[in-house]
Amino acid sequence: MTEIRYKRADSTEELNQILELQSINIPSSISKNELKTQGFVTVHHDFEILKSMNDKCPHIIAKSDKKVVGYALCMLKEFKEKIEVLKPMFKHIDNCLKQNDAYIVMGQVCIDKAFRKQGMFRGLYYYMKLQLQAEFDMIVTEVDVANTKSLDAHYAIGFKTIYSYRSTQQDWEILYWKLNN
Repeated sequence: MTEIRYKRADSTEELNQILELQSINIPSSISKNELKTQGFVTVHHDFEILKSMNDKCPHIIAKSDKKVVGYALCMLKEFKEKIEVLKPMFKHIDNCLKQNDAYIVMGQVCIDKAFRKQGMFRGLYYYMKLQLQAEFDMIVTEVDVANTKSLDAHYAIGFKTIYSYRSTQQDWEILYWKLNN
């Protein structure tokens, strides 16, 4: 079994590898069967926004040798106007949480197909928790209800639903995970 190392993204090479992994896991790149059984990512970031997010709060990555094989993106509230499909999520978060709740949005999680079912999803989130619990009370994320693989995985590690809504022909669940229990 290959050794997996969790860390914060700190190079252009790692950011480019995140984008490569992302591009092969968007719905237009995978079969209908994979959409249902393996999950998918919704947003395709460009390098500039990914780097800007990373400059403010470095993303969590999993590496095997020198290759990024999994990631969990860190997105601060200040990016709420930068990605169109996420604007409704931030509006609902602001309405559902207390004003003094310190949260970070996990902007997307993805694992290379060859490394799935090895605990990496849980590993990414636990590393994220370790890295961010001093600054934030919770991690918030949004999952397309059609992405049952992702919803089930989030619930399995302890995420709970804050709010459900429909936007852009999709049903969404906004989930949270308390970092300081």
